[in-house]
Amino acid sequence: MASRLKPKEVLKNDSVKTIIFLGVMILCVFGFWFGLKVVLKTEYPLLAVASESMKPTLNVGDLIVVQGGLNGPYDEIDVGRNNGAIIVFQGDALGKSGDLIVHRAVDKEYNNGVWSFRTWGDNNDYPDPEWSEKYLVGKVVGHIPLVGHIPLFVREPYGMIIIIAFMLVLIFAEFLPIWKRKTQPDEDASLPENVPQRIHN
Repeated sequence: MASRLKPKEVLKNDSVKTIIFLGVMILCVFGFWFGLKVVLKTEYPLLAVASESMKPTLNVGDLIVVQGGLNGPYDEIDVGRNNGAIIVFQGDALGKSGDLIVHRAVDKEYNNGVWSFRTWGDNNDYPDPEWSEKYLVGKVVGHIPLVGHIPLFVREPYGMIIIIAFMLVLIFAEFLPIWKRKTQPDEDASLPENVPQRIHN
């Protein structure tokens, strides 16, 4: 009958340690993401800038931090061509279904119980058409230069393939030495008990 491994012996196993480490890392990433959603009150707490419409304030590849949970009368949203708040809204407002757009708020107006906004990209020649408050996602409260290139890269089909291949290489490199140790025969263990082991000078 095979002997059962004790919990302490299982935890000392290199394969188990690696699996536990990967599991903890995944849990930390998901915990951080969902924590941001709760704190910033939006489904999109972090976004990567994908166009040049907000240059030089925001560049392609910048990572923006978005604060949601905004409510009328939207005192948190200042307006103005040069000093208005930078806000994120759904592309449906401009006929770009599925996109999220980040532009500066240049005007806001309250009519018949509904707020409407007019936005303008800093690098654009013309303002956007007026759109309703229902499309508002949140306000940009910070940004980190260049970090957004990572999610932009992963979003591309070839980027995802490269990331997956890289992860597989790391996993293979981690488990290969363990696999070799398990498959390599033990030279000393193969000797009969009454034969003395070789002594190397």
